[in-house]
Amino acid sequence: MQRERTTKDKIQLWVLIKLLKLFFLIEQHLLKIKSINYPTEQFIFSMWHCHQCLTYGVKDKSTFYVLISSSKDGEIIAKAAECLNIKSVRGSSKRGGVAASLELIEKLKEGNSVCLTVDGPKGPKGKVKDGIINIAKLSGVPIVPVAWHSKSKLFFELNSWDKFKVPIGPCQTVALYGDPIHIPSELTKEEIKEWCTKIEAEMNKLQKDLEENYDTYLKQ
Repeated sequence: MQRERTTKDKIQLWVLIKLLKLFFLIEQHLLKIKSINYPTEQFIFSMWHCHQCLTYGVKDKSTFYVLISSSKDGEIIAKAAECLNIKSVRGSSKRGGVAASLELIEKLKEGNSVCLTVDGPKGPKGKVKDGIINIAKLSGVPIVPVAWHSKSKLFFELNSWDKFKVPIGPCQTVALYGDPIHIPSELTKEEIKEWCTKIEAEMNKLQKDLEENYDTYLKQ
């Protein structure tokens, strides 16, 4: 059971949210994201936890939802992201996971698109969990893997478990979107694990391609 927040806790939370909102609002006007192969149909974005700032580049945020952890850190991010018109569904594999998955499926059935950080909220880094497979299987909406990279010195890597990427100021980045991956509606537990491995391999392949051919993609 979580302890009740004190007045000091509430003030600290309010300040952190305000500061993060200010950063988001400034950065959305400075950050440069060149999108390659951006999907034209409804999708489920599959991205690594370290690439959450890539959501700046979503083209239609009015029909877009992000799964964000129900932790305190998640609350700060979710409330701050509202200033960018990014809507969230709260939950994770450990807190409210089933309810969050059902809500995401409902959002997809309403015609929205969603984004999941497939190795979040706490790793292991680079390992796809089965949540995205189950959601794609039940909703019938394809998974679109995405890679993100920059050679800019303003593209910082934090010393966190996921090596979180933070673009600062006029940072030039490239987002490379893969082809839609359709998940069968009927799968065994073993087949779900196989699909996790396939998505993971596709994401790694996409990231490697982007990093090796970054300059070429930037010129497109």
